[in-house]
Amino acid sequence: MLILGLYNKLFPLNGISQTHKSINQSPPLSQITTTVAMFSTIAVPSDAHRRDIVSAAPEAEVLRRRNEELEKELKKSIEREERMRAELHKTWERLKVAEEAEERLCSQLGELEAEAVDQARAYRTRVMHLMDQLSLAQKLLQSASVTVPNSQ
Repeated sequence: MLILGLYNKLFPLNGISQTHKSINQSPPLSQITTTVAMFSTIAVPSDAHRRDIVSAAPEAEVLRRRNEELEKELKKSIEREERMRAELHKTWERLKVAEEAEERLCSQLGELEAEAVDQARAYRTRVMHLMDQLSLAQKLLQSASVTVPNSQ
């Protein structure tokens, strides 16, 4: 009995040792023999362990539901990401079109500016030529002693 008590302290058998310790009795011999013989091969679950198993079922249900919720959220997130990628791709395409249009407009503007500068130079040259002709005509008239009223 002393060896069994020491054995129970070192390796308590669920259910038996706890029950008999609480009432300060030794277990019946048939229970000890059966339990010790079975101890090496079968673990006897305690009441607390059974309660854990029973309470694990609702916990498993809660975890299963939570897992389903997380899977739904993940699916929604993936769908949202795909929509955002498609929207980003469309925006990228519009940006490329806008950049190409900007390049064409800048090129056209550059060509128009160059044409305007050429026209301004031609106009200035023409005005300078006309001024020279007018100056020459006035000199000829003065040399011929013809009085021309001053237009100024």
